[in-house]
Amino acid sequence: MVGTDASPGQGGDTFPKLLLRNAKIFADRPAMREKDLGIWQCWTWSEVLDEIRDFSIGLKQLGLKRGEMIAIVGDNRPRLYWSICAAQALGAIPVPVYQDSVAEEMTFVLDHAGVVMAMVENQEQVDKLLEIGESYKGIRKIIYDDERGLSNYAVEQLVSYEDVQALGREAMTQNAAAADEWLAEIDKGSGDDTAIILYTSGTTGRPKGVVLTMSSCMWAAKVANEFDGLDEHEETIAYLPMAWVGDHVFSYAQSFAAGYCVNCPESRDTVVEDRREIGTTYAFAPPRVYEALITETMVRMEDASKLKKRMFDYFLGVARQWGEKILNGEPVPLMARLKYMLGDVMVYGPLKNLFGLSKVRVAYTAGEAIGPEIFKFYRSLGMNLKQLYGQTEAAVYITNQPDAEIYADTVGRPLDSIEIKVADSGEVMYRSPGIFKEYYKNPEATAETKTKDGWVHSGDAGFLDENGHLKIIDRAKDVGKLKDGTLFPPKYIENKLKFYPNIKEVVSFGHEREFVTCFINIDLTAVGSWAERNNVVYASYQELAGNPDVYKMIEQHVEEVNRELAGEERVAGAQIHRFLILHKELDADDGEITRTDKVRRSLITERYGALIDALYDPSKTHQKISTEMTFEDGRRGVIEGDVEIRDMKVNPPINAVAEAAE
Repeated sequence: MVGTDASPGQGGDTFPKLLLRNAKIFADRPAMREKDLGIWQCWTWSEVLDEIRDFSIGLKQLGLKRGEMIAIVGDNRPRLYWSICAAQALGAIPVPVYQDSVAEEMTFVLDHAGVVMAMVENQEQVDKLLEIGESYKGIRKIIYDDERGLSNYAVEQLVSYEDVQALGREAMTQNAAAADEWLAEIDKGSGDDTAIILYTSGTTGRPKGVVLTMSSCMWAAKVANEFDGLDEHEETIAYLPMAWVGDHVFSYAQSFAAGYCVNCPESRDTVVEDRREIGTTYAFAPPRVYEALITETMVRMEDASKLKKRMFDYFLGVARQWGEKILNGEPVPLMARLKYMLGDVMVYGPLKNLFGLSKVRVAYTAGEAIGPEIFKFYRSLGMNLKQLYGQTEAAVYITNQPDAEIYADTVGRPLDSIEIKVADSGEVMYRSPGIFKEYYKNPEATAETKTKDGWVHSGDAGFLDENGHLKIIDRAKDVGKLKDGTLFPPKYIENKLKFYPNIKEVVSFGHEREFVTCFINIDLTAVGSWAERNNVVYASYQELAGNPDVYKMIEQHVEEVNRELAGEERVAGAQIHRFLILHKELDADDGEITRTDKVRRSLITERYGALIDALYDPSKTHQKISTEMTFEDGRRGVIEGDVEIRDMKVNPPINAVAEAAE
């Protein structure tokens, strides 16, 4: 048989070579699990090799060639991950697409990348691609995993995953050299090959295709595994979009590099339960996931008995005071340790078990800034939650927080071989072996982002503190100033408000204006629970958002944030003067947020211009608005509302008050 550079010592320079290595040294260890109909199905590394080889040779029989593009569309399923490696083995390039993209969004990615085949999860994705096929004619074959609902589809393009594997097995039966030829294709691969193209979320316009090479992805996986001591014994759960760089590195690249097991939940709704059953040891989630867990916890406790609520509040107080110090190994009085141990039995342990976090050894959050109070909440429970700073263009990793150097307001130190500098403009720039090759078919954007000597413009404003840790202020282009010169960092203000479980999203305004204002989206789960407890009847999000008592609740939160801002010298003048609660939730289907829940500020400024104008018109206390929206079934309609605007009290800067008192 043809040899490959896949020895345990060297590992190889492509993921298919790592697959061959893992099938030898981790042959009987679990590589992947999937929960189906309530039962966990498991594949060892040697079985995964068989699955991928059969499918890859089948793809070759269908005509997939080196350099061609294959789209991957669906939820986190083993066969979709295997398709990535199967394509890479042939020198083809996988292009994951957000599974909840509407047809128009998906068409852009498929057309721009020049996709010739697609591996999809189920009927929903097949229907989208067939609809797209009316305008984009480049797809030769659509391969599907789940056959439910597709038995009567008489479409020549369609073929099942099993049938493609059967083609591969038939080819190996008819040609004794077929398996060796496949290994020869793997041998042709090198670190310079394109591993994957991941499209950015497109907060400022059309998404850009980030080209990541084998060497950049493998370097990122290796350095991250070494940083946290990850090995083949880890368990992780794959539930984030496959088109997002975080999932690709955590659930694919690092798994192949370390040999650990990736678990696919039965559905998005069962992630917490499935994580609890598996006993995840290595976890990753963007802040919105951690925020949602806190919201769910607080909502449940509001419905608990008085005794349970008092016990919960008491031991949370103990955790806030001592929990993080105990986690960091700092000296703590014996009585405090005993109270914390009791709290672990009564509250912290059951709470972590409820959310499937009991066995987590290392957990990360990234993608957006996390509220300091949310971050400290989890660490106070004894969970080793850390922050990292990364980007798609960096194959995720730029900075990570080392153990015992965990600060809520920083994102850690640069990893080995990563250089960081702050430009005169305040923008963070970085250089590493993991940086992207280019933006696909976009040399102008590539030249704007990556300098000739390899430095990448992050687009984020930040600075290095006295400990060498990076602090991110905001997106560089978003940080502005009020007319009086006061610093206006929108994300910083928004994150303070989003700490409250009742608030789901915030968009603030103020650049080159007299004062700061904001839109607020309430969290329907948290506020809906409050409404139920207080016998408040409502028929829709719009009706609940306009309720006077809800406005009073949100007003209190804004008041508290204004008091916090007054105590921070640099942003004391950026307190919120006026706010409103939007009549509809910001939605990715309406283009208002990205598929990774990032706000598209320019679109919101354009779409809700009338509301913004009203916020800056002191005579306006209400404003009528008519907005287009997309319903769950894809139909479009119009929602109208008469939105109330509230004025807020602004506090004098605390430092100024102290000086006056002296």
